[in-house]
Amino acid sequence: MRALLLYHLMAGCAAVAPAWLCRQGDVLLYLAPSLALAALIHALARRHPFFFLFTLAGTICHELAHFIVGLLTGARPGSLTVVPKRTAGGWQLGAVTLARVRWYNAAPAALAPLLVLLLPIWVAVLRTAPGWHFRWLDAGLALLLAPQFLACWPSAADWKIAMRSMPALLLALLAWLGYSYLDGGVMRRLLQPWGISVGA
Repeated sequence: MRALLLYHLMAGCAAVAPAWLCRQGDVLLYLAPSLALAALIHALARRHPFFFLFTLAGTICHELAHFIVGLLTGARPGSLTVVPKRTAGGWQLGAVTLARVRWYNAAPAALAPLLVLLLPIWVAVLRTAPGWHFRWLDAGLALLLAPQFLACWPSAADWKIAMRSMPALLLALLAWLGYSYLDGGVMRRLLQPWGISVGA
């Protein structure tokens, strides 16, 4: 049964995703219940604030990501809260105050929740060793991993803060592309299909 489900999942995967992603069939199959639960939790939480309780694990990871990366990059995190509060635009599930946001640490600290996505992937890789089967533990893990999918996307306020680093990120990208062009590495592979030769 699992082999048949995996076969159909991979057949559909090849139509919409790169080959390297489709080779991770066991991991994708393991994460499917968590993704379904995330969609259910999201729908229920939009209907009633009681269901924010099910997003708590994700909110904690989201805010801890801001706090830890802020600490490591010198943004001086202050308070951290995961108590939901009503705002003019809806609900704020948590917050971290950063006292020293500068151009060099704005993007890392604000976009840190993207790192939360590594948690479900890491658990899935560990749990899908050859010959794996779903166990009761995996049902509990699915419930804990589902909120991580909801919490891994930075909020609108996070993206606004991250924009302070954009000039520096654009300069770094241009420098990397320039070096790559001169070195002939990545740019050679990108331009080769069009018959454009680069570097030595």
